[in-house]
Amino acid sequence: MSERIAVIEGDGIGKEVVPAAIDVLEALEIDFEFVEGEAGDAVEESTGEALPAETYDLVADADATLFGAAGDTAADVILPLRDAVDSFVNVRPAKAYPGVDALRPETDVVFLRENTEGVYAGHEDRLSEDLSTLTRVITTSASRELAEYACEFVADGRGPDHRDGFTVAHKSNVMRETDGRFREAVLDVAAERGVDADEELMDAFATKLPLDPSQYGVVVCPNLAGDVLSDLAAGLVGGLGLLPSANVGHDNALFEPVHGTAPDIAGEGIANPTAAVLSAAMLLEYLGHVEEGRRVRTAVESVLSDGPRTGDLGGDATTEDVTAAIVDRL
Repeated sequence: MSERIAVIEGDGIGKEVVPAAIDVLEALEIDFEFVEGEAGDAVEESTGEALPAETYDLVADADATLFGAAGDTAADVILPLRDAVDSFVNVRPAKAYPGVDALRPETDVVFLRENTEGVYAGHEDRLSEDLSTLTRVITTSASRELAEYACEFVADGRGPDHRDGFTVAHKSNVMRETDGRFREAVLDVAAERGVDADEELMDAFATKLPLDPSQYGVVVCPNLAGDVLSDLAAGLVGGLGLLPSANVGHDNALFEPVHGTAPDIAGEGIANPTAAVLSAAMLLEYLGHVEEGRRVRTAVESVLSDGPRTGDLGGDATTEDVTAAIVDRL
């Protein structure tokens, strides 16, 4: 029985890197059914909706989804899509690869980011000409669910080899009620599961990570902190063009490169497809095709090491050149 994969290219370079990832998946000759959906700026301009109901339903009913990027409508697209897959954790690995001119080549960190709450819960108000407010939402239940996933993640050996357990990054010394609740819930679950967990204030973490990334492995964060800190890590490994991500739910998941639409190079055929292809590798592993996911990662690492490379990595190759090289390695 074929597995149904929803495919949403979105805007900008999403229209280039997602087809590249599909080319790689098709080269594996797995029984996938790819079904396309539309979302993003161009769709809103033509239909009035950035995320049509039929696309939301397509994602909710699929076995997994591969998404590219959205522009100005990003919040109107990705937040509902995460809801469509009932995502409670965003998994963002940041790893330096041989052959890439990384600022910190020893970097190998995975961020596990709470995906439903915090300041991204959407509770904003403009109360007057001078005053706007934003309500931060933290629940014990969501924090514990993230922590339980983190415990399983490290117990299964999915984290970097150089560290056991995980680090909780928070700011509970200032946000005592919200981050205090998050910190307490995560550390309680770790203690119940017998998993080693240390903690770091997120501003201290932002200083220490660039100085010595090898001291961290798996990092568990509230929503906004995970978003910002994982982008910081991207700067250590060679840029956002190398970072994949997974939005994992209980019975469904959505995979996307961390980079945006890159309008300055969109349509030129020179976008780096690495993050999208590595997102596809995460999709494979999620669906149980672990060996195939490993093969894709190995092929990507070989191309990053030996070339060809796109301009963001110092080369002059096109998206098509890099994609063909990855498929050839497979």
